[in-house]
Amino acid sequence: MEFADVVRRRRMVRDYDPDRPVPPGVRERLLEHALRAPSAGFTQGWAFLVLEDAADRELFWSVTTSAGAPDGWLTRMRRAPLLVVPLSSKAAYLERYAEPDKGWTDRDEARWPVPYWDVDAGMAALLMLLTAVDEGLGACFFGVPPERVDQLRTAFGVPDTHRPVGVVSVGYPGAEDRRSPSLRRGRRGVDDVVHRGRW
Repeated sequence: MEFADVVRRRRMVRDYDPDRPVPPGVRERLLEHALRAPSAGFTQGWAFLVLEDAADRELFWSVTTSAGAPDGWLTRMRRAPLLVVPLSSKAAYLERYAEPDKGWTDRDEARWPVPYWDVDAGMAALLMLLTAVDEGLGACFFGVPPERVDQLRTAFGVPDTHRPVGVVSVGYPGAEDRRSPSLRRGRRGVDDVVHRGRW
């Protein structure tokens, strides 16, 4: 598939065929491509929690969602055969930029205009989303509710040095997959968002 087609076809898939697992080779390409994402100072301060086993996925959903009957969105999302949780490490970036070639020995977080540790993990997630499209699969990026992060850490042994920036669900689109109602808003055009030379 041409790259322009991959970009045009990328969308958030919210329903998956539970009977079609992600082939191991595709899973490995998703992760290998994620490692090609840019990172400030080539820090590569990310990690990826991969959840494929049914028990691991069930544990994920049980610690990140409320008890009770799931709504339609959650019912469909729970069918995803693969979940990847990209994690960022602020400490890795502060340490990297204290090295001699960077020279910020004070490790002051205030030097960072934005949290590039999260930005870089997000870029890795985007490469997974694009790879899924290229492989003929669907994927969705969604967040972990802040009040559920500690439960996620405990359930999967995630160290305090890393925090989840979201989750990438991956699988073959299911029969109930449909466009998000949010798309009715329409995609903003280039002239609406691009400011050439000055605002």
